[in-house]
Amino acid sequence: MDTRQADIVVIGGGIVGCAAAYEAARAGMKTVLVEKGRIGGEQSSRNLGFVRQQGRDPFELPLMRACMDLWKGLEAELGADLGWRQGGNIALAGTDEAMARFAAWLPDATAAGIDSRLLNPAEAAALLPGFEGRTHGALYTPSDGQAEPDLVAPAFAEAARKRGAEILTGCAVRALAIEGGRVAGVVTERGILRAPIVICAAGAWSSLFLGNHGLRLPQIGIELAAVRTRPTNLSEIPALYSPAVAFRRDSAGRLIGAVGTDYTYHLRPETLRFAREFAPLYRKSWRGARIRLGRPFLESLKQPRRWSADRPSPFEAERVLDPTPDRAESLRLLDGIRAQFPQLGALSIESSWAGRIDMTPDLIPVIGPVAALPGLLVASGFSSHGFAMGPIVGKLLAELAGGGEPSLDLSAFRFERFAEGASLGPRNAM
Repeated sequence: MDTRQADIVVIGGGIVGCAAAYEAARAGMKTVLVEKGRIGGEQSSRNLGFVRQQGRDPFELPLMRACMDLWKGLEAELGADLGWRQGGNIALAGTDEAMARFAAWLPDATAAGIDSRLLNPAEAAALLPGFEGRTHGALYTPSDGQAEPDLVAPAFAEAARKRGAEILTGCAVRALAIEGGRVAGVVTERGILRAPIVICAAGAWSSLFLGNHGLRLPQIGIELAAVRTRPTNLSEIPALYSPAVAFRRDSAGRLIGAVGTDYTYHLRPETLRFAREFAPLYRKSWRGARIRLGRPFLESLKQPRRWSADRPSPFEAERVLDPTPDRAESLRLLDGIRAQFPQLGALSIESSWAGRIDMTPDLIPVIGPVAALPGLLVASGFSSHGFAMGPIVGKLLAELAGGGEPSLDLSAFRFERFAEGASLGPRNAM
């Protein structure tokens, strides 16, 4: 690849990057998306496919309310089957304290025009045929939906290509090209792509990539195992979240799920590097986590934090982040589903996988420009919310890339909030 010119370069082929490339190309910008591995190869295809407004941080609610309108017309817009269904989402409360948390969150949902409501235990069970678990009640949002993760990012990428965007896969971006204190493009393993605007939507890799340029993005990765069962006789139910398990039923009757709060967390150097920013989240979230110190820590220590753009980068060494699923975690998931729906009997696994979720200290993403480096936009740290939010974030990024004001307020998601000490900490209800 010789030096080439574009209006915008997008780093990362997940749903956010692909949606941004589509929206930018649709707006007439000469757009190039660069992905080190394959489109949707990491967390965008490894999540559970929940498209929910329910339980989110109040700052995210306006974005998700607008995003649901996009999801409803997305299959027609992209000309692709996405497995979209609007069957609702139900979150079970394991304690009275959890119900109180749901109740405290509800006014924010109502103010945002979202149809969430509280259910007593009998009302919750009525929505879940065969349910024999215990619950103190539930939070239910009928307008929430689901889609098939492995279909969506590729559909956006193909639609972007049809609009004139160039999609480069198997091509790592090693570094930003910087001239006169602002972004001038990117340096890839195949050469230089010049552009006045670069979007970093690199998921679990964003903090490492930006750190090479002296930009501090507090972000850690949590690995979570997921399974897809063989078809079951479970009736159609809303996508379900509980303290033990989270799962949905697809159109074929298969269950796609992961454990709830009972997960394994592998300590890595960034756990300590960002300890100050993450302290409130650690206190809130680690009560149910199984903390491990072992090989992942040692392997991360070997990963360089600084490198030259004229040499191979860490992104060429690991084209697709493909963690090995924790089998014990997968079996706990099956046990958790059976405990709630004993009529299912023995459940067998059709496939299993794991992904690494990019988390921020306040569990909401960074979306927008970086004041220290004009021309750079960042969209990362979606904290397991990126799949559902992808379409609206892509639209907002394209608005910013085009030089306009975003159609929704993004000030709460600014890159600088952690350095400013302005983050409010985790405020989600689930």
